[in-house]
Amino acid sequence: MKKRFFKLLAKLNKLLLPSFSKRQLDIAKAKKWQLAIIGWRAYVTKNALD
Repeated sequence: MKKRFFKLLAKLNKLLLPSFSKRQLDIAKAKKWQLAIIGWRAYVTKNALD
């Protein structure tokens, strides 16, 4: 149940949130909100794969 929820959330993230890797964003120069999105996407991805 939990894994299915995170897989759905990962698909929504892919559709709705920007991809900073495609924009070649430098993590050292990223703003706080960009770091928050990167962290959120990493958290969801980690839980979707478990």
